[in-house]
Amino acid sequence: MSSETLVCPSCLALNRVPGERLGEGPKCGKCKAALVSDHPVEATSAGLAKMIARSSLPVVVDFWAPWCGPCRSMAPAYTAAAKAMAGSAIFVKVDTDAEQQAGAAHAIRSIPTLALFRGGREVARQAGAMPQSAIMDWVRGLI
Repeated sequence: MSSETLVCPSCLALNRVPGERLGEGPKCGKCKAALVSDHPVEATSAGLAKMIARSSLPVVVDFWAPWCGPCRSMAPAYTAAAKAMAGSAIFVKVDTDAEQQAGAAHAIRSIPTLALFRGGREVARQAGAMPQSAIMDWVRGLI
């Protein structure tokens, strides 16, 4: 019986959840917020750093900005991919205008940029808008 370590998107507390119970809507032991979401989680620089470093599930990050047309056009596809893959990866969105430190820390040069992290390290990155099927294929190929 394996367990997953998940960072609460609301209070950033660490939670251990049995792997077979990820699909049952686990809640944070501290604040009772949902730990597994079927939509992307908005993250701050500090929240992103903790999710990347401590989550045992892969973390898929969409670095975007509100003024970016391709970012806005890809948003529904990213949300749909997050819903379809809930429980197999954590989908996060980082507004690089509001969270400039996160963009700088990960050397984001163009947006939208998707990056996948596993075990605290970046595994892959993909720049440019993609449809839902391409996002899901890209993530599945890496996890």
